[in-house]
Amino acid sequence: MSTAVLRDATHWDAAVTKLGHEHLRRHGLRHTGLTWMADAGVPVHVLRKIAGHGSLTTTQRYRHPDRQSITDAGTALSAHLKARRSPNGPQLRAV
Repeated sequence: MSTAVLRDATHWDAAVTKLGHEHLRRHGLRHTGLTWMADAGVPVHVLRKIAGHGSLTTTQRYRHPDRQSITDAGTALSAHLKARRSPNGPQLRAV
């Protein structure tokens, strides 16, 4: 089934025009759905199956972290860098 047939069968153009979202594309919703599932903790290998991708690399291109996820990653790194290290425990190292 082609995308044109699917678009016509779902009356996509009329629906998004009526909603005032002419810029909205079905493929964008695919990105959004996969990102939301990833944010909910669905493992990437499961997302790959859901999306029907042959490669995890393709699936990873669909994931778009939000601003809060990026902020949380920075906070986690800051906490890690500030943590006291014991002489026998893990040490920070430059790579």
